[in-house]
Amino acid sequence: MSTLLRLATAGSVDDGKSTLVGRLLHDTKSVLADQLDAVERVSRDRGLTSADLALLTDGLRAEREQGITIDVAYRYFATAHRSFVLADCPGHVQYTRNTVTGSSTADAVVLLVDARKGVLEQTRRHLAVAALMRVPHVVVAVNKIDLVDHSEDVFRSVAADVRSLAVELGIPDAHAVPVSALVGDNVVDRSTNTPWYEGPSLLELLEALAPDTDPAHESFRMPVQVVVRPQGAARSPEHVEYRGYAGQLASGSIRVGDEVVVLPSGTRTTVAGIDLGERSLDVAVAPQSVTIRLTDDVDVSRGDLLCAASDPVALRQEVQALACWLGDEPLHPGARLLVKHGSRTVLAMVRSVDGRLDLDAMRLAPADRLQLNDIGRVTVRFASPLPVEDYSTSRRGGAFLLVDPDDGRTLAAVMAGALAPGEHPG
Repeated sequence: MSTLLRLATAGSVDDGKSTLVGRLLHDTKSVLADQLDAVERVSRDRGLTSADLALLTDGLRAEREQGITIDVAYRYFATAHRSFVLADCPGHVQYTRNTVTGSSTADAVVLLVDARKGVLEQTRRHLAVAALMRVPHVVVAVNKIDLVDHSEDVFRSVAADVRSLAVELGIPDAHAVPVSALVGDNVVDRSTNTPWYEGPSLLELLEALAPDTDPAHESFRMPVQVVVRPQGAARSPEHVEYRGYAGQLASGSIRVGDEVVVLPSGTRTTVAGIDLGERSLDVAVAPQSVTIRLTDDVDVSRGDLLCAASDPVALRQEVQALACWLGDEPLHPGARLLVKHGSRTVLAMVRSVDGRLDLDAMRLAPADRLQLNDIGRVTVRFASPLPVEDYSTSRRGGAFLLVDPDDGRTLAAVMAGALAPGEHPG
């Protein structure tokens, strides 16, 4: 069975992200015949001599007419070695919020850089987002290598600049591949046009990337999504005592007989049973979705967290965190918002804005507000204590959203305890 890799693409405007995704889909034979026919027909209508593969991902008519990509486009494809879920993120500065969305669950980010332009503002921004979101792998596709005569010197220079920036941001390794999404050089198959490049093609590299840390090896955590009481339980003797707590395991594993802690109450109890649909299990492993029954009649509600009694999460009333601000209006200290953490939502106040990430200097600069697409440090105080972990320990347990209490819009993606470039613990 092939392993799954969650993949996001990012880059500056017109770097060829959609074309690269289209090339991957086309050359891995992941495109249906009618889809390809439609793309070829539209391409001919535009006076093109070959299929514009970018149209395979630019799915909205309006965005095709404008010639821009305006949303995260998810695509699915597979090879003999691996299955992929791919998020194609826009390159425009005003859509950095979508890069945050695409990177939040990604195992790898493919960052496109135009060989003719080198590192731009959005290159720095997207690398910063990948670093802050702790994406395990970063792959730099130096695109349009055909437009610089397949120059080894140009590729080496761009790759060195990106790697230097990655080191500043704390990204342990950034692989670089010279590609031409338009003609297919080194995308799926290695190209004879770059004899000086001895590495793998982009697809070969993606197939070989080590999987992210298995969440099943972490401590057990499960946010409760719903309390299960079968309809008709009062009339059905076999169901009258049934009460289960359903959710998806965020991490770890759980067995019948294991001791767990219910947060925020702190109540300890034992797992009496684990149900998966109509089947009963002895053990459940992340990321399975199951219903857990407990031996004691304890008070458990939606939004509570079940966690391993041997490694419970500490409750926190206040956290310092890095926030990617996604709201159109600036964030000011004193803002009263909602926090969504796991399946729990509570009121909160932003006590202070403690700095903004300067993407040129790669450090936190003084700031008293965050504007759209800013990344900055904030201090958030919760109305009720939450089991928030450090993001460096758990990508799921350490992340939460700031939400507009009036209309439910997501205003920020927040990572508790995360460090900005140049910061040191304490």
